[in-house]
Amino acid sequence: MEDDEPPLVDAHLHVWTRDLPLTDTAWHRPPTDASVEQCLETLDAHGVVFAVIAAASLHGEYNDHVRRALKAHPRLRATATLAPRTDIYQMEQMKADGFVGVRLMWALSDEAPDIDTGDYRMFLRRIADLGWHVHLVEKADRTARAIAAVEASGARLVIDHMAGFFDDPEGVNGEGFKAVLAAVERGNTWVKMSCRFRFAPPETADPYAEALLRVAGPERLMWGSDWPFADFEGRVTYGDVLADLKHLVPDLAVRRKITGETPLRFYFT
Repeated sequence: MEDDEPPLVDAHLHVWTRDLPLTDTAWHRPPTDASVEQCLETLDAHGVVFAVIAAASLHGEYNDHVRRALKAHPRLRATATLAPRTDIYQMEQMKADGFVGVRLMWALSDEAPDIDTGDYRMFLRRIADLGWHVHLVEKADRTARAIAAVEASGARLVIDHMAGFFDDPEGVNGEGFKAVLAAVERGNTWVKMSCRFRFAPPETADPYAEALLRVAGPERLMWGSDWPFADFEGRVTYGDVLADLKHLVPDLAVRRKITGETPLRFYFT
C-alpha cells in the first residue's frame, strides 16, 4: 500500500451552519457554514470513509442538527452535549440515532461543575451503562479529579488534542498530561492525535505525540482533523492536517491502527 494512504476514520470534526443558535458564552462565531454535505464532500475528496462529529461548545445542548446528520448518514457517529439530569429515555433514543458519547467542555469554564454530586454520579453511570464514553476537555490542574470521577463510573474516557494542555507551561512534564498518561496505562482511556496546528508553535506538539506513542501505542490512540478548523478558517486545510498526521506518526502500520482499526472498534462496533 502507498505510504500516504488516507485515514479510514476521522474521529474528530464538527458540522454547523451560521444560523444555528449560539450559547451566550460561545467563544467563536463561524464565518462560514460547515454543513454535513460540505463535510462529506471533504471526506470523500480525501478518501476518508467514516467520521465522528464532536459536540461543539458553541451550540450548547442544541444537538438537533447533529441528530439529523446521523439519521441521514450511517457513516457518521457523534458525541452530544447534555445536562446531567438528561432523561435516560432520551439518552437511549440518542444512542439509537447514532450518538456514542457525551462531550464535557469544562476547560472553557473558570469553575468546573461539582462532579461529586449525586446528579453527576448518576449521569456518568448512565453513560457507562449505555456503553457510551466521556469526551473530556478540561484544564490541566483539574484533569486528575475529572478522570477519577469518570473511572469510578466505569465509563470509557477520551481526551482531546494529544492531551495538550495549553494552559500548562510545563507541557509534557505537567501534572495534567501525567494524569492522562497514567489513565491510559490503566486501560480505559484513549487520546486523539489531533490539532497540531493549535499548538504555538506547532512543533511544541511533537513531544506530546512522542510520549503518547510510547505509552499508549496505537491501540489507545485515534486521529481527528478538527475540520472546519474553528478560529483557523482559511489558514488550515484538510491536506495540512493529513500532513501533520504523517509527521507525528511516520510509521504507516502504526497510522493504519490509529486511523482505522482502533477508531472502528471504538465508535462503530
